[in-house]
Amino acid sequence: MSARLAPLACFSLAFGWLLAAASAHAEPYLALTQGAKCSQCHVNPTGGGLRNAFGDVFAQTQLPARHIDTGTDIWAGQIARFLALGGDLRFDGSVQHVPHTRTLDGFQMQQTRVYLAASVIPDRLLVYVDEQVAPGGALNREAWGMLWSADHSWYLKGGQMYLPFGLRLQDQTALVRQASGISMATPDQGVEVGWLKRHWDGQLAVSNGTAGGAATTSGKQTSAQLAFVEPSWRLGAAVNYNGAAAEGSRRAAGVFGGLKTGPVVWLGEADLIDDRSLGNGGVKMLATLAEGDWAIARGHNLKITAEYLDPNRRVPHDQQTRWSLLYELTPVQFVQLRAGVRYSDGIPQLASEHTRLYFLELHGFF
Repeated sequence: MSARLAPLACFSLAFGWLLAAASAHAEPYLALTQGAKCSQCHVNPTGGGLRNAFGDVFAQTQLPARHIDTGTDIWAGQIARFLALGGDLRFDGSVQHVPHTRTLDGFQMQQTRVYLAASVIPDRLLVYVDEQVAPGGALNREAWGMLWSADHSWYLKGGQMYLPFGLRLQDQTALVRQASGISMATPDQGVEVGWLKRHWDGQLAVSNGTAGGAATTSGKQTSAQLAFVEPSWRLGAAVNYNGAAAEGSRRAAGVFGGLKTGPVVWLGEADLIDDRSLGNGGVKMLATLAEGDWAIARGHNLKITAEYLDPNRRVPHDQQTRWSLLYELTPVQFVQLRAGVRYSDGIPQLASEHTRLYFLELHGFF
């Protein structure tokens, strides 16, 4: 998808995906706060979706401002010896203002998702499903099987999955996710090999390149990333090549990382994209993201993000910027309240690139 069709032009449909919550998908800043990889808390080694037992206990005992004592009854996702269940529900109210248009405001159920994992061979073979059940009809996001090595240093995964590329952000409208075309809104069908060894974390995936649809050509999409993880910082690089389109190929390369400085965590990503599937000799794009998360107190987080997009580096003065400020309160386990504002700026002639968005969100998870 061209960056010119980015969500700035259709926020009235996409505002519910704004900065999605920590429990539904992996929060990179939380991983950095704990000095851990995504696999520390999630059954998916690349993050997102169902949390493992450690992640469930962490979400209940460390995230909330106040933990309601349940005695020895701690939810760990287990509904049977070999089955684990999780989910999240997200509902919000928002006000969106675009110059020279009517202000949009209203309430909306953004999504209800259910995660199910079957450990058919404990610690070795896992079958996993991530299903969105509302709004509208059922929509499968992920469905895969994964085989771990005996020492858990590598794995093989096959099915429909989120592809490895850059930060596993919650905000699927982030400019780096829209420009690269790789996000949790565009899973694909294929196979993935992962390697996790001490400080290293790497993945290589080959997929259809059709965002979950059937293969349409003999071309395939290849995604790879490698990250070095330290307790207080991490640095990674990712590449993607999609040769599935008959019109031409699409290439992307990016660097990403994070740094912990006391109560503040910093995240960053920069991606270069060469999209030759659009004709006219192709389009070269640059997208960047900078994020700061300040743990004001237990259960309280203040997030600020700065984004930049050059949708066509051959065209002068068409750059876009976005600033977001978000306050997250987790008062008790399984509940998060979020309030945010986003300011977009771009080409003066396009009112849609000057959007103001304000929202309140209630997010329940388990």
